[in-house]
Amino acid sequence: MALHFHKMHGLGNDFVIVDGREQSVTMTPELARAIADRHRGVGCDQLILIGKSDKADVSMRIWNHDGGEVQSCGNASRCVVALTGAKTIETPAGVIEGSSAGSEVEVGIREPRFGWEDIPLSYAMDTSDLPLAWDGLKHGFAVNVGNPHVVFFVEDPAKVPLDVYGPRIENDPAFPERVNVHVAAVREDGIHMRSWERGAGLTLACGTGACAAAVAAIATKRATSPVAVHMPGGTLTISWKPGETVKMRGSATHVFEGDLDLEALK
Repeated sequence: MALHFHKMHGLGNDFVIVDGREQSVTMTPELARAIADRHRGVGCDQLILIGKSDKADVSMRIWNHDGGEVQSCGNASRCVVALTGAKTIETPAGVIEGSSAGSEVEVGIREPRFGWEDIPLSYAMDTSDLPLAWDGLKHGFAVNVGNPHVVFFVEDPAKVPLDVYGPRIENDPAFPERVNVHVAAVREDGIHMRSWERGAGLTLACGTGACAAAVAAIATKRATSPVAVHMPGGTLTISWKPGETVKMRGSATHVFEGDLDLEALK
């Protein structure tokens, strides 16, 4: 069986996107993991399956590189808007809105949630200043923007061994659904950050992570809206006011499309 796909990326955060409206697809964690394999499959951070929806223009499901399904992905949302022209997308985290803005795409991510049970955390604690530490990383800010994030404001994100801290924090029992981990610094030109995504590892950019970092910086009065969030793969502009949804604007790039022989993955 041949599976038609599109390869896209948002600031280097790359996706294999399959349009299930045009072909019959039964996606499983095993198949998603095989397609995402950079040596034996197409290779990507996340596998995206577009489908029909009675609540929005299209629906979107997301599988991480490790085959685990997640609720939200900001960079992928922009890519789906760019690919399909959809104005609304139904995700497991709710319906989001999107629109093209010249060469960029803007999407609205759900209103942030800050309760410990919303992140979720294993027990009650102050999510704006977590009473937890992983060696030199402490005073984390936890927020859910459709998926769970913890942001650490540091002097220099480039000097943090995120490949060491990332998996430790992601899989810490304090986070029963695991967590995305970010280190960030607020400078004159905006927020500079690096990300460790649950189920994917180090990525060049994380859309919802950029939203989480911006929300954390604005909530703690380190920054004002809108704010530029700079990541190794590029820059997003994030806008947010308390009580409102988060808006994210940035590029969405189509690289190529093709047909994958699923038998070759076995």
